[in-house]
Amino acid sequence: MFNSLRKWFDDHFSHPDAIVIVILIVAATTIIFFFGEMLAPVIAASIIAYMLEGFVQFLIKENIPRIIAVYISFFVLIGLMMFFFLGLAPVVSNQIGNFLGDLPKFVVKAGVLLENLPDKLPLGELYATDGIVSGIVGELTTLGQTLLSFSISSIPTMVLALIYLFLVPLLVFFFLKDKDLLISFIKDFVPKDRLLLGRVWKDVDRQIGNYMRGKFYEIVIVGTITYFVFWLMGLNYSALLGVIVGLSVIIPFVGAAIVTVPVIIAAFLQFGFGTDLAWIIGIYFIIQILDGNVLVPILFSEAVNLHPVAIVVAVLIFGGIWGFWGVFFAIPLATVIKSILIAWPSYPQSEC
Repeated sequence: MFNSLRKWFDDHFSHPDAIVIVILIVAATTIIFFFGEMLAPVIAASIIAYMLEGFVQFLIKENIPRIIAVYISFFVLIGLMMFFFLGLAPVVSNQIGNFLGDLPKFVVKAGVLLENLPDKLPLGELYATDGIVSGIVGELTTLGQTLLSFSISSIPTMVLALIYLFLVPLLVFFFLKDKDLLISFIKDFVPKDRLLLGRVWKDVDRQIGNYMRGKFYEIVIVGTITYFVFWLMGLNYSALLGVIVGLSVIIPFVGAAIVTVPVIIAAFLQFGFGTDLAWIIGIYFIIQILDGNVLVPILFSEAVNLHPVAIVVAVLIFGGIWGFWGVFFAIPLATVIKSILIAWPSYPQSEC
């Protein structure tokens, strides 16, 4: 048994590149785990700069000097941030405030609907609906108070976010401007013979680059369409629902299933049972079907190819380790692992 384990270890870990990859993985995991919160602006800026690099390269192909392309990309980023914080965020924030203000009305309406439920059920008398109603109403009231207290207690976090708001774009600019200098600096810390590292990085760069750009387009398209459809149908909180439906595409399968709940609840509490509710639900599912069967194949034809089970497992594992950001980056991290496993050197040792 020990001979078999030793042979397997020699087959897969005898190559120097394998040792380098293991060291890099351990070092990166340690840094993120222990210093991730402190380095959050640097990590965020690195990711944004990586996404903007594709746009910079596009401008360079159009015979625009790199420094000019960097400035153009930077101003595009500033424009997007201004739209988000001055245009979209106030609307969504206002709708969240309205929701918290209307929550007591929702609680009363939900309580009345549940109290009348036994009259509509053949075996209604057999169920202890009074206890269920009291429990649900209590939970909803507690939820509203929790959300309100969270919004008040999050003021220090908002101050920190404002600091990041100025720091992250500045870092993005320097990451793009001094890209070659930074890469040269990093190369000094890895072996000169890095054939395997180059192969892994090339594969990861191609897949994750396509994935992140495609995912950004998908979020914008799905969120925008959802907002306009719900707005045209007169659904309250259309901007808020558009944002969460757009963000739900970050987690394939799971995200769409989770966001279905608030969409149905918002429509039900506003329209009650009826054709309007059926239209809202039907159109929402049509959007999801078009996203999965039309938009995704177009945007991700050259991106990651992970089995749905692998995606769910990655979301569970990385989400359990790093919370929201683990869920957010579950698929890119799974792609990195897949690329490493595919490119991992294996040199079977001859039998003695």
